[in-house]
Amino acid sequence: MTVTPSRTPRANGGTDAAGVRTQDGGETPSGVPAEGEGVDGRAGGSGGSLAPGAGADGRITGITTEIAAGTTVVRPPRDATPASGTDSGTGTGTGTATVTDPAPDPRELPPASGGFLARAALVTAVLSVAGSLLGLVRDQALARLFGAGSDTDAFLVAWTVPEFAATLLIEDGLAFALIPAFSAALARRAQGAPGDPVRALVAGTLPRLSLAFVATGLLAVGLAPQLVGALAPGLSDPALAVDCTRLTATCVVSFGLAGYFSAALRAHRRFVAPAAIYVAYNTGIIAGMFVLGGRWGVRSAAAGVAVGGVLMIAVQLPSLMRQLRKRVGGAGEVAEEPRPLGAAVVASVLLFALCRQSQVLVERFLASDLPSGAISHLNYAQKVAQMPMILSVMVCTVTFPVVARALADGDTARARDRVQRDLAVATCVVLLGTASVVACAPQMIELLFQRGAFTPADTAATAGVMRVYALGLLGQTLVGVLVRSYFSTGRASWYPVGAMGVGILVTSWLGALCVGPWGVYGIAAANAAGITVTALVLLAGTASGPAGRLPRRGLHRTPRSVPLHAAAVLRELARPLAAALAAAPAGAFVADRCAAPAAALAAGTLTVTAVFVLLGRALGAQGVASALRIVRSATGRLPHVRTPRSPRARRSAGPGHPEQPERAAESGEPGRAPRPPR
Repeated sequence: MTVTPSRTPRANGGTDAAGVRTQDGGETPSGVPAEGEGVDGRAGGSGGSLAPGAGADGRITGITTEIAAGTTVVRPPRDATPASGTDSGTGTGTGTATVTDPAPDPRELPPASGGFLARAALVTAVLSVAGSLLGLVRDQALARLFGAGSDTDAFLVAWTVPEFAATLLIEDGLAFALIPAFSAALARRAQGAPGDPVRALVAGTLPRLSLAFVATGLLAVGLAPQLVGALAPGLSDPALAVDCTRLTATCVVSFGLAGYFSAALRAHRRFVAPAAIYVAYNTGIIAGMFVLGGRWGVRSAAAGVAVGGVLMIAVQLPSLMRQLRKRVGGAGEVAEEPRPLGAAVVASVLLFALCRQSQVLVERFLASDLPSGAISHLNYAQKVAQMPMILSVMVCTVTFPVVARALADGDTARARDRVQRDLAVATCVVLLGTASVVACAPQMIELLFQRGAFTPADTAATAGVMRVYALGLLGQTLVGVLVRSYFSTGRASWYPVGAMGVGILVTSWLGALCVGPWGVYGIAAANAAGITVTALVLLAGTASGPAGRLPRRGLHRTPRSVPLHAAAVLRELARPLAAALAAAPAGAFVADRCAAPAAALAAGTLTVTAVFVLLGRALGAQGVASALRIVRSATGRLPHVRTPRSPRARRSAGPGHPEQPERAAESGEPGRAPRPPR
């Protein structure tokens, strides 16, 4: 019998921007045929038998194939009736069967296969890098138009408000509460809960949070003089800083709404619009400086913050509205009651984010008594040095909804495996970036900022601070990855708040001791030490009790985080760390031999990359191999990259290769189904 599938396009099938498959169409999002199909498109089965509902003529009335978390369920349609031929519904004829995929159940999300996650991470990284590059253009414009003096110091004090708002409301704060909440609502929807749990969650949270955002923004505007006095008591022009703070305080409302939209879209596995928000944001700031800079001075940058915040909302609103318009459930079903977020959950994540961002407050408080320009040097150095850390957590940004959904489904093992793989990849990426920053810091700053009012002396000071900052990048990345394992449970977790508090105490104590003899270098060193201590405390907390569980009176209660093996994580971390320690001096040696800064930067970074990758592979660093596989998986499916291969080449492809799904399944990659026996 020959079975020929004929596909009916799925109702919600399609692609997100940049070609990321975002709905379960005829293929899984990774492009791998669903289980029950071979690579050649033939319907599989056990011994060639037909599914229930097939008649003697071999015609199948309809089959629904769902793949979720690596499990395949083959269901007949709800209204299926036996086809013509026999009454038993089991056929043995030699006719041709037509497999028609019905419209998907909108309750189900597309499966989080390896290829889908790789492409989503690639698109997120590309747009995030674009946003970061625009951020560098923004900083270049700020340095070119206003230099590194009292005006920029005043603006950077006001810049504390959007920095805090971004951390609290978009990046590390509210997202940690909202993504698990939306993941749990989507899990209830998939399980057939009455009504629409997602809409109930929106109805119960968005109005309340919007009122809170507006009230907090108005409070920040009214208390701007007190904020400036507390943040930088030694500032030379506090009036200018107050004006800028009142303009930037509007971002509390816009960032709050933008963060809410981002969390909802990522939980629905829509990553393009959330990744584009910083492109829109920095575009607004740059436009504000060039349009209004001649009349308003540095206040134009603060006005640009307000405009950029509105653009962050606008770029996500259409995609979110499309998701919320989808109808699920029957017309007669009773809708769920609105479900507000737990106050303890919101308080714990916001307090953690507040503690983490307090490092910036400590730095600027200590630097406010240093000579003019110290705060600016710290700011420029931090912005450039943090780019490797931002890139390293891109994978975690994409996989955090996957971890939260796995925990909502009760699959702790899948969540642990995902977090451990994320740790391996993120640490390798950030250590490669750290080695490049240490090796080529002067060349980076000279190319990026040395023009206009930014002098060679500013370049030397900023490059020195940036090299010290780079020592804390590994700690920053570990904190970014590990804290997600705590908050992905969807419950209040106070352990990360305590860990971050310990880090703040270390930063404050060392900063106060070191600012006198070493100035800005001492402040940067204290920052690196504090965040590293926080990372170690968080890692220790993931392994409390057997398998990460906390014993209580002979029983095991729910783990406070995704349980990890801390000793194994540290052993694995030592390998890329050794590679980075060797790559940094090699890159610096090569960069110093080139006179032109562009050539020196290119030669230095290439040397660092080559030494790091070779040593990492030689030492057996898992993250290096995983990162290379992610790049191949993400780019191998792009139309201009992928080339057709012969059947023999497909059979010889290694485990995890997109054209060899049966081996990919053996390697444990999610969403890859083996070819069924013939």
